[in-house]
Amino acid sequence: AHAQKAVVLSQSRKEVVGNRGGHNQIILRVGFGVCSSSMLQTLSDWLWWERLWLPANVSWSDLEDGEGRVYAKPSQLYAALPCAVSLLLVRYVFERYVATPLANVWGIRDRIRLTAEPNPVLENYFCGQARTSWPEARIQVWFRRRRNQERSGLRKRFCEASWRCAFYFFAFAGGVLALYDKPWLYNLKEVWAGFPKQSMLPSQYWYYLLEMGFYLSLLLSLTFDVKRKDFKEQVIHHIATLTLLSFSWISNYIRIGTLVMAVHDSADILLEGAKVFNYAKWRQTADAMFVVFTLLFMLTRLVIFPFWLIHCTWVYPLERFPPFFGYYFFNVMLVVLEMLHLYWAVLISRMVYKFIFTKLEGDDRSDEEEDDSDSQKDRNHKLSHINGAGVRGRASGH
Repeated sequence: AHAQKAVVLSQSRKEVVGNRGGHNQIILRVGFGVCSSSMLQTLSDWLWWERLWLPANVSWSDLEDGEGRVYAKPSQLYAALPCAVSLLLVRYVFERYVATPLANVWGIRDRIRLTAEPNPVLENYFCGQARTSWPEARIQVWFRRRRNQERSGLRKRFCEASWRCAFYFFAFAGGVLALYDKPWLYNLKEVWAGFPKQSMLPSQYWYYLLEMGFYLSLLLSLTFDVKRKDFKEQVIHHIATLTLLSFSWISNYIRIGTLVMAVHDSADILLEGAKVFNYAKWRQTADAMFVVFTLLFMLTRLVIFPFWLIHCTWVYPLERFPPFFGYYFFNVMLVVLEMLHLYWAVLISRMVYKFIFTKLEGDDRSDEEEDDSDSQKDRNHKLSHINGAGVRGRASGH
């Protein structure tokens, strides 16, 4: 009887302990959920703190739709993702049914590449470190062929340049239609008239959505686009552009944002157009477009952008409200873009130098194909084996 009572008491104690453990787990889960919810709420409050995005004495309630005014909303930025996917589909259709037939008409063909012969040792060296007994000249030829296998063909470059040229043309045309009758195009002080209580226009909405979708599509397609020497700078440019567009959308910097986009698109049309005609071997047309592009790039990126637009965002706002975090952040991002412009200006200057004093071939940013043919000594050596040599050659009738 005593033993049975002890067993019963032991089991009851285990049940009590088990129940307490279950309750503790429930309490821990509830506590963790409350803590996570609190942290997310704190992060959200900090992220949307009005002093980060808006000037002093302005709150989010001041930017609510009403009195015939419509304001940009952060939730509308989600539309950039389906727009980017749609542009990728449009790009696929354009390159397949427009650019590729055009390449056929103009006789644009990929260069016949000599495949590197299988060699596990050199393949390991290409990816890591290894040694081989091949002569140096043969190794150099193998590596040139192997690197060329990783490069994009001429037709792919032509299709990509054609797509970008077409997009920049239509985007710039849309930007002109959205800006030509606006007072802030002719007087930059009008950019800040009534800021931030500036109603968003339908043309501004679609212009922003198209540009954000395009640059987001460029980020999504980086893995299969043509790789260039300024790959890292391109990534920084796309991220900085998307950051600027997103911030200007939320903070209602839309007027200056449309001006920045139009200034950038104007020169990009000529750059991509010059590439298209260069791949088609229309040398004179490509050279003429490159000259005009160089002048327009230097004017828009090194004169208008820093001395008009950045001056507009740096000086004029202080006449209306004290500086805040968004003011500094927006201007810093514009300066980052200008630094990239200076980098590309150096590359363009090198191309201009080659164009004037030597011979310009292709894009200085592109990773051009290397000559993967055998050396003259190797070719003579192969011919001697094919045709024979001396008495053996004559006896075989060659």
